[in-house]
Amino acid sequence: MRILIADDSIVSRHLLDATLRKWGYEVVIASDGLEAWNALKEKDAPRIAILDWMMPGMTGPEVCKRVRERSPGSDGLYTYLLLLSSKGQREDLIEGLESGADDYLIKPFDQHELKVRLRAGMRIIDLQRELLEAREALREQATKDFLTRLWNRSSILDILQRELVRGTRENRPVGVVLADLDRFKNVNDTFGHFAGDALLREFSRRMLISMRPYDSIGRYGGEEFLTILPGCDDACSGKQAERMRVALSEDPMAIGDASLTVTASFGATSWQPGMPTNAENLIRTADSALYMAKNQGRDRIVILPAIRELSGVQAGSQL
Repeated sequence: MRILIADDSIVSRHLLDATLRKWGYEVVIASDGLEAWNALKEKDAPRIAILDWMMPGMTGPEVCKRVRERSPGSDGLYTYLLLLSSKGQREDLIEGLESGADDYLIKPFDQHELKVRLRAGMRIIDLQRELLEAREALREQATKDFLTRLWNRSSILDILQRELVRGTRENRPVGVVLADLDRFKNVNDTFGHFAGDALLREFSRRMLISMRPYDSIGRYGGEEFLTILPGCDDACSGKQAERMRVALSEDPMAIGDASLTVTASFGATSWQPGMPTNAENLIRTADSALYMAKNQGRDRIVILPAIRELSGVQAGSQL
């Protein structure tokens, strides 16, 4: 754990520095309030700060107020603030705590008291970290597919809608690719559902490594997957689908003692600037293209231009 010491007194800084290092802490030193505030604004700022009350540039309570007024960092972690002062009146204690400090220690400080207060700070920081981890786990459960760890259906549809809005704002196309594993039922029937699950996970892994960092893929349903390609027109979407097709089919998968070449069929389309931002019609068009790819022999890509409404093209479940 890194601790920030902010004190304009060289003697106090050295005493705190030596004490904290003896206890195994890593110490960051600031000689005034402004330096302390700048250190606490850093991305990987110390999570505990011991601030002298009276300092040049900015007082300890002023630093506390700045820290509490600041929006939480990207990691959302809490900063535990301990004020150190020779002031011992009740009014001073109230003022310090109202400024945003978590605790208050009177100079000259007792080492045992300081150790106990730092332990309390560590417990708060650890508890807050655990709460963040639990919140992140719940977010994962709500937005990711349990088996493949890709986006789930509702999340990938939300991403598509956001990209359509962004495409309208930035005047750039958005590609949509719908993929479906070929003869997936045969794998389940022949090798069992555990093998089918392993195949879905491996398919997801291969798709991810063949995509651009800013593309998104989600499990649309069963063995069907929806990919969103920002900035891609029909031709670009087809090329990206081809990379995904090759990434899947060029190397056999090991399923138990067997080696199986797995393929998928792909239907691609794209939204173009000026068209209605209708996600449902885009998916219907991609689904129709996917249906055609299945009918044409599987393990291939069919590209259809997006239209406002589908007519005369069958858009059903894939084989």
